[in-house]
Amino acid sequence: MLKTVGFSLRKDDALSLKELITEAQTKASSAGSKFQDQTRIRFMLETMMALKNNDMRKIPGYDPEPVEKLRKLQRALVRHAGSGSETQLRVSWDSVLNAEQTGRWWIVGSAWSGAPMIDNSQHTHLQKQPAGTVSSKILELARKQRMNTDIRRNIFCTIMTSEDFLDAFEKLLKLGLKDQQEREIIHVLMDCCLQEKTYNPFYAFLASKFCEYERRFQMTFQFSIWDKFRDLENLPAMNFSNLVHLVAHLLKTKSLSLSILKVVEFSELDKPRVHFLRKVLSILLMETEVEDLGLIFTRVSDNPKLGVLREGLKLFISHFLLKSAQAHRSAEEANVLRARADLATQALQGKASLRM
Repeated sequence: MLKTVGFSLRKDDALSLKELITEAQTKASSAGSKFQDQTRIRFMLETMMALKNNDMRKIPGYDPEPVEKLRKLQRALVRHAGSGSETQLRVSWDSVLNAEQTGRWWIVGSAWSGAPMIDNSQHTHLQKQPAGTVSSKILELARKQRMNTDIRRNIFCTIMTSEDFLDAFEKLLKLGLKDQQEREIIHVLMDCCLQEKTYNPFYAFLASKFCEYERRFQMTFQFSIWDKFRDLENLPAMNFSNLVHLVAHLLKTKSLSLSILKVVEFSELDKPRVHFLRKVLSILLMETEVEDLGLIFTRVSDNPKLGVLREGLKLFISHFLLKSAQAHRSAEEANVLRARADLATQALQGKASLRM
């Protein structure tokens, strides 16, 4: 079971899994020689250790390919379900009631009069107003949040009435939006996240799910974050804080790369941008697993086009992050931050220095 779902569990919540594995190892070591001759117990403990160290090579017979194939199949099925109305019978209730007068036009070879397809064109799936399934309170909230088109209202109501982020993800895909309409999902999600009075992780997990699903959503998030970054000085404190946590989450979960910071002019940073970057990088360094932290910074180490970004990040970490940490953190926290900052700086210089 660990071999099959272990790495998925690690991706979902690495910290909880690490605690669980540490506890199991402690109990096994306290049992002493009792388990030494039991091959199966030893194999399980070795598998758990490999999982803890994110080393899939040490798990015999581990092959992620079948799981990936199933995931792709599931993705294709969800996409097909939300791709349009070809699986729906496009017969209106009026057409059924008036079948004696206009004919049963939906049956091949049947005679009919009138143009039911034209009459029904205004009731397309995309423009369907969710009234009836959504309370007037939610619709009023949508109006207050300036959801001023049917598409934006539908997206907003779908997000607000979902049970959790997975439910919201599936329902949003089933809206069957295309191109510009689809990009509205990201814009509405960002607006909702920033408008919350306190940071709500629901939006960050939903954002990660979309980034994981298709690269085009990553690009839309990137452009949306850039727009907000250009306007940081005009953001209220609440919106500013929510944006910090959202960006930090997307970086921590590797949903977006550190390359989203390539638009930052490190030589011309003003106070709001220094504050924003300090907060994001502090959360990233202090709340990310050490192994993942190395991977996050290594992702931007090989691209020759990101040389300015790498130098800017190293400079910012040493001058703005570590110097302020000594004044605002305890000695223990400052030491942890310094160690992780050193690791990040090494990772920015390339994979070779991480192996040294």
